[in-house]
Amino acid sequence: MARTNSDDLLMEDDLAAAFLGGDEEVVAPKEAEEEEVPQESSEPVEDEWENADDFPGQLAVDVYETADKLVVKARTAGISKSDLDVSISDNILTISGVLSGGEDEQTTRWHIQECYWGEFSRTIALPVQVREDENSVKAELKDGVLTITFEKEKAEAPKKIAIQ
Repeated sequence: MARTNSDDLLMEDDLAAAFLGGDEEVVAPKEAEEEEVPQESSEPVEDEWENADDFPGQLAVDVYETADKLVVKARTAGISKSDLDVSISDNILTISGVLSGGEDEQTTRWHIQECYWGEFSRTIALPVQVREDENSVKAELKDGVLTITFEKEKAEAPKKIAIQ
């Protein structure tokens, strides 16, 4: 008797049950039945992101250090300086703002909407201690990239303690 693909599936299921400890009876797969194709509804499908405005967008950042500086870079294309807010407190950096321009009052129906428009915020615990005074921090917005450069705190060299 010739073997069929469904026989192979049955053998694989038996083997899997034996190795996985399953005591369930393995049932041979049914022959392909005609599947009912769902009819396309003319009603709009509820968008799972309908309440996305409740959550501010995240800002992607790169953080790296050199010998004496810590640098944070963020792509902020389309954002003006006046729509950005950058602050630092206790070595926690916060970058927030508003990206406007995505809404057109004449829009009747979106076909693709991949760009984020609206409020965004990002809070980062900096990985090294930095100086937070105005003279030690430089923020520059150029060609759609926000670059914030901090001077690192000079770490004191460990002091040897004499044992008496």
